Amino acid sequence: MGSRLPILISLMTVAGIAAGCAGLDIKAPTDEDVYSAKDRRAADLGKVTGEGIFLFGGPDKTSASTSPISVNSFLWRATLDTLSFMPLASADPFGGVIITDWFTPPESAEERFKLTVYILSRSLRSDGLKVAVFRQIRDDAGNWIDGEVSAGTARKLEDGILARARELRVAGLAE
Repeated sequence: MGSRLPILISLMTVAGIAAGCAGLDIKAPTDEDVYSAKDRRAADLGKVTGEGIFLFGGPDKTSASTSPISVNSFLWRATLDTLSFMPLASADPFGGVIITDWFTPPESAEERFKLTVYILSRSLRSDGLKVAVFRQIRDDAGNWIDGEVSAGTARKLEDGILARARELRVAGLAE
């Protein structure tokens, strides 16, 4: 009997838990529960828009932002808009990091640029955004070596993203 006691206790515990859950009305969520119409359109288009996918009933409608991501959705979309000319290597809407692949401007085949954008806040503020710019120059042997980035380049990109985010916010308020 001694070796059967732990098994008997385990079975009784599982039966008790199952009996306690018997009265719960658990239903699978429908598409309407999971997505708003706007989010379904974005998901159907397969775009990275910062709208996100809601897994547990959608966002809290009482909050100022209806985005499930932990960063400001205007900054997120403005960053994607502003950097749309560059190929994306990675975009993480939950962590707020966008990394571009190397981009060579058509007018300068001997240099290339790569950007990393960090969206640091859920608020639309100038300190909620950080841009890191990387530049490489081709040497005589054809190898890429790190080069200097002009002073103020990152700040100009940040200003452009912030201006676009404000435009998106104003357009959103007008709807």
